[in-house]
Amino acid sequence: MELLPQFGSIFMTLLAFVVALSIIVAIHEYGHYIIGRLSGIRAEVFSLGFGPVLVSRVDKHGTRWQLAALPFGGYVKFLGDSDAASGKDGAAISHLSDADRRMTMHGAPLWARSATVAAGPVFNFILSILIFGALFFARGDVAYPLTVDQMRPLPPSYAQLEQGDQVLRIGGVPLPEDETASFDGFDEALPREKALDYDIIRDGSETTVPGPYPYPPLITQLAPNSAAYDIGLKVGDVIETIDGTEIFAFEQLKDRVEASNGAPLALTVWREGVADPLDFVLAPRRVDEPQAEGGFRTEWRIGIAGGMAFEPGTESVGPLAALSNGVSTTWRIAESSISGLYHMITGAISTCNMTGPIGIAQTSGAMASQGAVSFIWFVAALSTAVGLLNLFPIPVLDGGHLVFFGYEAIAGKPPSDTALRILMGAGLTLILSVMIFALTNDVFCP
Repeated sequence: MELLPQFGSIFMTLLAFVVALSIIVAIHEYGHYIIGRLSGIRAEVFSLGFGPVLVSRVDKHGTRWQLAALPFGGYVKFLGDSDAASGKDGAAISHLSDADRRMTMHGAPLWARSATVAAGPVFNFILSILIFGALFFARGDVAYPLTVDQMRPLPPSYAQLEQGDQVLRIGGVPLPEDETASFDGFDEALPREKALDYDIIRDGSETTVPGPYPYPPLITQLAPNSAAYDIGLKVGDVIETIDGTEIFAFEQLKDRVEASNGAPLALTVWREGVADPLDFVLAPRRVDEPQAEGGFRTEWRIGIAGGMAFEPGTESVGPLAALSNGVSTTWRIAESSISGLYHMITGAISTCNMTGPIGIAQTSGAMASQGAVSFIWFVAALSTAVGLLNLFPIPVLDGGHLVFFGYEAIAGKPPSDTALRILMGAGLTLILSVMIFALTNDVFCP
């Protein structure tokens, strides 16, 4: 019975991982399938999962759609393929008519093969863009003038505002009046006091009331597998003291963590619905963070993000603005991933930044435990990573096939079957080596 909670956690982690992976793989393989079909290439099998087939049916196009027992991937097998990796079945193709050979991956025109292969990663990017855009569209953007939608739960010692208050100034510092103004430097200009005077408009009249420091040490986001996550801190917790010293600003918490040099910190935490303060001890961890100007910087972090003491009012955004946000978010994730890989190869940052299947599964479960929005965001981020990975010019990956097609376009003929076998074997060896290395990181990296 004592093992049941742990078993439940493991089960939910695996379930979240399988759901996330299945969505991403299904979209990736559907990209291959639909563009291949539209290009005149016949798909014989569309499989979600590997191993024994659990359920299957054949559609009007002659494609068998199946769900297999091992839900850790999927594939599309086209006419003339010898395996799920689109190896060439020379014997089978040699017995096909010219018309049927045109419907194979290996007998189709170069443009059709290239489009079909590229469609998998492209569909992953489209999925990411649509999800990020939809989340931004549903959430909306901050409305101006800044208005209190609702107060976040805070300890009784914090002053409160009321829903509908329009904030003009905090501690004498004016707020931006519209979206064209900037919040840069606003936090630094505020007096460092737990309670500040808020100049507001309430019920149509301007008045001054006491309110909380606008950026309290409140956890609004929690990074999976971080120091804070591992010791049981939760979204909504408010850190009241560090090593016995009271804090009321998130910046105070950030300063203490960065100056810790990894030494353990004793925290007193207020949690809504819990009568007495909770005590925690955690040691900050070294984290390599991407910088806006490029590159990485190593910092001490505990894995939390903060926010304002109240939920600001929002206004709806248009579909184009939401889509633009989806594109920019997807681009930032891809750019950061490439930069991180480069800096790991050059030794500028730790190779422990590379996560394997165990780490991805743990992150899936952690994001799912924080709610549907967090999990959906993670699916979009992982879809970007999968699309990017498949574009790497490594044989057996989509990017490797595109390199072969590029060679064919320049040389006027494809690489020989012998060369392809050697290169595919080398590519598979490289991929397996990287997977083993990443799995080792999951087990041994702190």
